[in-house]
Amino acid sequence: MMNLRRSLPVPSDKTEKREIARFGGTPQKNSGRGLYQKGDAKLGPFIVDVKEYGKSFGLSKKVWLKISSDAVKCSGEPALNVVLGDTETNRLRLWVVQEDMFEQMMAAWMEKYE
Repeated sequence: MMNLRRSLPVPSDKTEKREIARFGGTPQKNSGRGLYQKGDAKLGPFIVDVKEYGKSFGLSKKVWLKISSDAVKCSGEPALNVVLGDTETNRLRLWVVQEDMFEQMMAAWMEKYE
């Protein structure tokens, strides 16, 4: 019987750090496992959690509540960076933020460009 877990690419600290560097974030010590530096990275007001998967990622309320509570502990805004794809050439990068932050970002964009 084939072990499916082995056939799936496993994100490593190296790829996570590369993603963090790509978006200009500052990595958190121990990738957020400490008491004071939660999340994987800090970027401006955001405490960012990076999720890398080959084909899909399921976002649940429980996952978002964990990301949000970690951000609150660091006096930051929660953000989720989802990276889908097995190779650099076919990666899809998405960001998830709360609605009120999206509205603030949209208002700032409209003020600047309209």
